[in-house]
Amino acid sequence: MNVSTSTTKDRPAPAAAPAEAAPSAGAGPAARRGRALLLAPVAVLVLAALAALHVSQGTAAVGPGTLWHALGSALTGGDPVDQADAVLLSSRLPRLAAGLVVGCALGAAGAALQSVSRNVLASPDTLAVNAGAYLAVVAVAAFGITLPALPAGGTAFVGGLLAAGIVLGLSRAGAGPIRLVLAGSALTLALSGLSQLLLILREQQTSGLYAWGNGSLGQIGMETIDRMAPVALTGLVGLVLLGKRLDILALGDDGAAVVGVSPRLTRGVAVVLAVLLAAVAVTVAGPVGFVGLCAPAVVRLAGNWAPVLLRHRVLIPAASVAGMIVVLGADILLRALFGAQAGTAVPTGIVTSLFGALLLVVLAHRSRDAGSAGPTTAFARLRSRRAYVVTLVVAGTALAGAVVAAVLLGDTRLLLGDVGYWITGRSGDLVSFVLDTRVPRVAAALLAGAALAVAGAVVQAVSRNPLAEPGILGVVGGAGVGAVTVLTVIPLAGFWLIGGAALAGAGAAAALVFGLAARRGLEQNRLVLIGIGVSAGTGALVSLLIVLTDPHNGTKALTWLSGSTYGRTLPEVVPVLVALVVALPLLAVFRRELDLIGLDADTPRLLGIRPGTMRLGLLTVAVVLTATSVAAVGVIGFVGLVAPHAARALVGQRHARVLPVSALLGALLVVVADAIGRTVIAPGQIPVGIVTAVIGAPYFGWLLWRSKGES
Repeated sequence: MNVSTSTTKDRPAPAAAPAEAAPSAGAGPAARRGRALLLAPVAVLVLAALAALHVSQGTAAVGPGTLWHALGSALTGGDPVDQADAVLLSSRLPRLAAGLVVGCALGAAGAALQSVSRNVLASPDTLAVNAGAYLAVVAVAAFGITLPALPAGGTAFVGGLLAAGIVLGLSRAGAGPIRLVLAGSALTLALSGLSQLLLILREQQTSGLYAWGNGSLGQIGMETIDRMAPVALTGLVGLVLLGKRLDILALGDDGAAVVGVSPRLTRGVAVVLAVLLAAVAVTVAGPVGFVGLCAPAVVRLAGNWAPVLLRHRVLIPAASVAGMIVVLGADILLRALFGAQAGTAVPTGIVTSLFGALLLVVLAHRSRDAGSAGPTTAFARLRSRRAYVVTLVVAGTALAGAVVAAVLLGDTRLLLGDVGYWITGRSGDLVSFVLDTRVPRVAAALLAGAALAVAGAVVQAVSRNPLAEPGILGVVGGAGVGAVTVLTVIPLAGFWLIGGAALAGAGAAAALVFGLAARRGLEQNRLVLIGIGVSAGTGALVSLLIVLTDPHNGTKALTWLSGSTYGRTLPEVVPVLVALVVALPLLAVFRRELDLIGLDADTPRLLGIRPGTMRLGLLTVAVVLTATSVAAVGVIGFVGLVAPHAARALVGQRHARVLPVSALLGALLVVVADAIGRTVIAPGQIPVGIVTAVIGAPYFGWLLWRSKGES
């Protein structure tokens, strides 16, 4: 029988193959089976030891011996020990059970998603499943609806399934498996922005959901566990029964079709079961980060020593056990580091997210890129000077109109005459108060938008990566860690101290991302994935800082992290203005170098340019622009992605034209987003960063779709 392989020749290698495809050198089948049999009791013993240690930790002064006596009494019906019974049955056993259920569900879900996507970087986190499930739960809570465990799980399942469907559908546009993670990360940013919006606007209805949104194992009784454990068991058994088909699917779609296995049906069932397991985890403990990435990675690593672990009927249960070990280990480490009381308040998901972010960076650093680094001008066309002048005039006029509208609109509507009286000092008290607070906000939005857009254009040129921007590459996250550290530790810190901390954090994040990526060449997808990992790590650190502080500072930091111009004064935007005044002429001088560095690695050297030194200098400019804007208005994403791409589409690829148009478009985007946020639900307000995230995420997806030919 002749079987065509034209549809699979360009596919990436599967994430996992059956054991027979990768036998260990020098080891026979009996030896490999013996290794697997040895690993099983070791894993069980480790899990049992962690469970024993986990149940002995807590805030109540109850010794381990008393606890074990209480457990024995509960199991055998012996004489109870009142205090120990209360601690054990109402707190510690439910927390332990939650860790076991969550770890089991996420480990199995991650293994399944990696197999069906043929992507070792896939997990419920990187594919936006957790973000979709969490948004669905938060949306229900925001409207004051309290659901029992099973309906809440169903809500999370629907949200996660919709998110997974969007990501999987979008990723079909790209040939490389890394595109799947990029699409999921973009959608995660948008969904997280919407969740933050609901948390801020419906603070009373969603009280406690921020900490829960980082993955908290704290439980009150066993009711939720009793309802969701059977659902998790159903999903786990379903994936195990599907294991043989997943083994066959790993050999390729055509090969699977020949033996009667439908690739589409198998993938669909596996995704539904994986999303079901992720929904169980979110319902029990919130989105516990990156367990679905770490646990299968550990098992696949062990599979190099015992290849039978790569068979899905073994891989799925093994990943479940590894997930339980990861979650319990993280929770034990958390309470050991911060103490029993603080460890109860800090979500376990923060620790797993830190480990997962580190693993994502390592996997991205070791991965083979789907394509080499290329110019940032993939979608740009040559434009005439007339088109450039027209674009400048139109963009400048639109920005001027947006600034006027932003000054006039808000919870109090004003007229141009009011502004005229304010300028001449003849306005009334109300108008003076409104404009004294509103004008600095508009100025902050304008300058921060321009700074982020210029920084994005520079980063894309330096990295030769059309998907790069300060937010996605972790630079904004690094600035956020520095600024939030000062905000939470020194609540009355001045603006200059906050700005200095933001600059230090942004510089450290940029050095880490570009330093790791440069070791194997600044290839497009690897750079972005390392940046996503660093962003996840900085996000976990920020969440840790927020949770450990008092509620007042936590609310302030959460609002600031969503990007807000609220309460800004003119002196606070002066550093952004100074950075732009210095950076724009400097970049204009080096516009030729920007063009050449954005082309390839060899051309600059042939023309006498030292690429390393030039990249470092240009990146320093981008970091300063990013840090000053973050210090002024908080974290605003996607501006550095949207504005430069739109500029190149309008005026071509030359940076002499791209930079000024990017600045105008970035300023226009943030000014309009800020005006929308201040107006649509006045007197309530939507943080500007959430508006730009909702706009930028679809644009990012469109870029992935358009760039399918580059992978």
